[in-house]
Amino acid sequence: MTRLAQDISRKAGMPPGSLVHVGGRKAEQARITVVRYNETHYEESEVADVSECLPPEGFEGVTWVNVDGIHDTGILQRIGEMFGLHHLLVEDILNTGQRAKLDNYGDYLFLVVKDLSRCPESGGTVTEQISFVLGHGYVLSFQEIEGDGFDPVRQRLRDGNPRLRGGGADYLVYALLDAVVDNYFVVLEELGERIEDLEDDVLADPGPEDLHQIHELRREMLFFRRSIWPLREVINRMERGESRFVAEETQPYLRDVYDHTIQVIETVETAREMLAGMHDIYLSAISNRMNSVMKVLTIISTIFIPLTFLAGVYGMNFHFMPELRWTWAYPALWAFMIAISLLMLAIFRRKKWL
Repeated sequence: MTRLAQDISRKAGMPPGSLVHVGGRKAEQARITVVRYNETHYEESEVADVSECLPPEGFEGVTWVNVDGIHDTGILQRIGEMFGLHHLLVEDILNTGQRAKLDNYGDYLFLVVKDLSRCPESGGTVTEQISFVLGHGYVLSFQEIEGDGFDPVRQRLRDGNPRLRGGGADYLVYALLDAVVDNYFVVLEELGERIEDLEDDVLADPGPEDLHQIHELRREMLFFRRSIWPLREVINRMERGESRFVAEETQPYLRDVYDHTIQVIETVETAREMLAGMHDIYLSAISNRMNSVMKVLTIISTIFIPLTFLAGVYGMNFHFMPELRWTWAYPALWAFMIAISLLMLAIFRRKKWL
């Protein structure tokens, strides 16, 4: 049983909304950063008290609260109370086994997405659940680990990007979603290079290690597909304008992210088909190699069958065998056996069995 399944099983029997962290602890301690900005103002700070997350009275702009490390249930509970978040929403943030989804709670939107990256040590794909809460004038984001793909968005805010600084909270969510989807292309590019190298190895000289890599990549692609496929519906619902939290001006940008998501899904499906075909090529190559070996062994066995017959006949211990007393019997037998072998080789070559 996986660690995630074990954590989920611990919640069996608990009432809905029980705040229990499900998943591995990926950060040493929870870290809260607050960014407040508008067209003319920008401030960024790391806070120790949850009460500092609330925007000051009279502030006209966007407040972005980012939490790195969701294992601290106390912090998430206090943030939920301050912003009036539903207890089931806070429970979903703590459960890292969620699929990508979009929930409308009336006063705010709740989004869950999966961020994917490559682990330099193991070379495998690492997933992280990122949760967003979009309300009027604020965005809450919750991540499992420190360090993410949001640094370019922060840098654009620091540099005073007019479109980002002048946009609302919905445009900030778009920019963060766009950063997550762009990171998918980085991971897919590295996986694509591995698939191409593996394909060359399979076509040149397939071995057992190639089959192991094919199965490993197929598992990664299946994992990739499960993580990305639901995101298509999430972004599609946002860009259709079904929520009052998404302005009409932001919808074209969300459509662009939707197109990128479709492109990622198509790339994943193509890679899965390539791996399935590569598996068939590997099995065919191994089968052909085995057939070649069996063909050689069969030809050798066929040649030696009449020779074994002759050797068996003249190996019998009968007294009245006239050939045993002939002077040229032994070399004649050798000549006859060699002639039979050469004749059979000629027949095999003529039939293109050799």
